[in-house]
Amino acid sequence: MSDSSNVRAQAPLAPGMRPRPSALEIGSVLCGLFAFVTLAIWGFLAWPFPGNIVAGIGAPALAVLVWALFVSPRAVLAVHPFIRALVELFVYAAATVAWWSMGQALIGLVFAVVAVILGALNGRRRLA
Repeated sequence: MSDSSNVRAQAPLAPGMRPRPSALEIGSVLCGLFAFVTLAIWGFLAWPFPGNIVAGIGAPALAVLVWALFVSPRAVLAVHPFIRALVELFVYAAATVAWWSMGQALIGLVFAVVAVILGALNGRRRLA
């Protein structure tokens, strides 16, 4: 006997509607937001006054720009999934290094572990 008797048919979504995000997708969004906020905090705290304004606004702005170009669901440039993962890893690594440079190695290490786990699970789901 097949296991298909336990599967319910999904009703088609109305035009313009998207399926509900999974917990993994929500975790990935929160991880990305944490990385951008981390880069802003690093920019404002790690530099003296005139440079901190530029770094505090520029670092997360550059990360958001790179993210929008390569990683976002509606990315401007369609790239190979491995390039997408590499760019995502670069942004997460920048946030991890920022925490380490601020003297908060434990926060950086925990963030790195969570980001790598979420990235690996998301990557497996995308490639499946």
